[in-house]
Amino acid sequence: MLAPNELLFRSNVQLYGLIDDNAVLNAIDGIRAVFESDAHLVLELNTLGGDADAARRIAHEVRLFRAHSGRDAYCIGKTVVYSAGVTILAAFPKACRFLTEDAVLLVHERRTEKTLQLNGPMKSCIQIVREELALLETASKLELDGFAELIDGSRITVDELFERATGNGYFFADEAVELGLVAGILR
Repeated sequence: MLAPNELLFRSNVQLYGLIDDNAVLNAIDGIRAVFESDAHLVLELNTLGGDADAARRIAHEVRLFRAHSGRDAYCIGKTVVYSAGVTILAAFPKACRFLTEDAVLLVHERRTEKTLQLNGPMKSCIQIVREELALLETASKLELDGFAELIDGSRITVDELFERATGNGYFFADEAVELGLVAGILR
């Protein structure tokens, strides 16, 4: 186990910027390189968010590393960890999540932007609506699963987090520690 202050300057995977397909590929390459070494995973994260499913893919790689490497995995959120970044942060055990003193987390509901055009026989239109509803329900379930992972071991409930998320829940580093969402602040 690394001492918390050692983490500030020992990251071996860095994710900066938009969480998208490129971030997934970079994260996979970085995590694979750490897996092939004898080092602990230390991921430095700074993002304004991005694609929720890309973040889920990166989080899955973190969980695989933890399950198969036999080594610790740490995340250090620096400055901003918004939206999809929180999904990645949540893949690390609470005891291995840290923020810098200037960090802010943003938790919000998944968003979608889609125009649904119905044109044709009623049965076909009903099927289109059912498919879109299934997509929304799946996204909602994934969102709640991610919220549950984030709050594991904290002093906030899923319902409380969801209520904050509906209005864009910002958490400054000190509040995140106070609520038990992260282990501590690195200075």
